[in-house]
Amino acid sequence: MTVLGPLLIIAGAVLIGTVLQRVSGSGVGLVVAPVLSILLGPALGVLVTNMATMVSGFLIMLAVWSRIDWRRFRTLGPVTVIGAVPGAWLVGQLSAGWLSIILGAIVLCALLITVSLPRLPHWEGRRVDVVSGVLGGFFNTTSGVAAPVMVICARLSRWDQQSFAATMQPLFMTMGAASVVTKLLLGSVDEVGQTGDLHLGLLFGAIVAIVLLGIVLGGQLTKVVSPARARTLAMALAGLGALGALIRGTWQVLGG
Repeated sequence: MTVLGPLLIIAGAVLIGTVLQRVSGSGVGLVVAPVLSILLGPALGVLVTNMATMVSGFLIMLAVWSRIDWRRFRTLGPVTVIGAVPGAWLVGQLSAGWLSIILGAIVLCALLITVSLPRLPHWEGRRVDVVSGVLGGFFNTTSGVAAPVMVICARLSRWDQQSFAATMQPLFMTMGAASVVTKLLLGSVDEVGQTGDLHLGLLFGAIVAIVLLGIVLGGQLTKVVSPARARTLAMALAGLGALGALIRGTWQVLGG
């Protein structure tokens, strides 16, 4: 596979995900992880997704700084590392087929839970944030998708939507960094994978440029597109990608 083809697909997925995240507060992991899992393989695809969420979270954080709830971030952020470590270990133990199945299943189940749950009971306190942070770190490391876990956390605690969407940006940045570092330290991911001559340094530079473009476009779209519509589109794209990853993984496990 030549470098240009994968790079264009990665750029398109990251651009769409960043635009949706700028408008609604989430989108990069949901959109990018299933697509890159199919393109690059689940281990490397999720690693690149983690890189994208790290960059997008940092850059969007600068735009929404005044609305971030730093008190809650100080509780949620550090515990995501606790979940990232076993997640990174698991990624290194499973075959590509099983990783694709797990990624697809996690994304599909998370989407179903997010859209079908009735009004949840009102729970507050550090325990909700700690449990959500650990689970978010684990799911982000294994599947690249932590937003549904955090949405459930927000519903339980009745977290204001504007504050929640803003606070997710430094949290996504922290989760992405924890996932990348733990997987590289544990040697969980083959850095070359299915990309031929496309290496992580080139990928990272391209991601930074595409995320910057996505933030600019997303900032303009916030004037005409509601957060609810952006979330709906992100979930629809994520569902299609997750279904594709699930089918691919099942085919690989069955020896197709």
